[in-house]
Amino acid sequence: MLMPRFNELDYPVWSGEESVDKSLHLIKLCVGATKVEDLLEWQASGRAKGADGLPRHVTRMWPKRADEILDGGSIYWVFKGLVLARQRIVRFDEVDRGDGIRRCGIVMDPIVYRTETVPKRAFQGWRYLPASDAPRDLSLDRANEDLPPKLMSALADIGVR
Repeated sequence: MLMPRFNELDYPVWSGEESVDKSLHLIKLCVGATKVEDLLEWQASGRAKGADGLPRHVTRMWPKRADEILDGGSIYWVFKGLVLARQRIVRFDEVDRGDGIRRCGIVMDPIVYRTETVPKRAFQGWRYLPASDAPRDLSLDRANEDLPPKLMSALADIGVR
């Protein structure tokens, strides 16, 4: 059985032999974050949690293929042009901010899985990510690597993951 390691915020960070299934996934830029720890810090704050305490990201667009995503899909996070982590998507909630605009709350499992470093160009919003294109989770022995982003990017550019 895999055990999570905890960061300084006592927030679980999993990595290891958990494999990504054949589900459809989402990929999203993690705006304002340069590393996975920034995401963890944001999600530990009350601003990023729903009423149930689970982390969520609110977006204007609803995925038309929600059923496929909810069948085991994850959201992959892009930090400064690199995919570094993912979280399982638990559900999609309607979010009402009182302005008449229907928004989608992407509710996630709080466990963050570190992934292989894969370069990804900037884009707006989120995109679908087929399972065949999804980066693999890092093994436990690589989960605690803390390489500088420039080095990770250079290694990813030459195919070293």
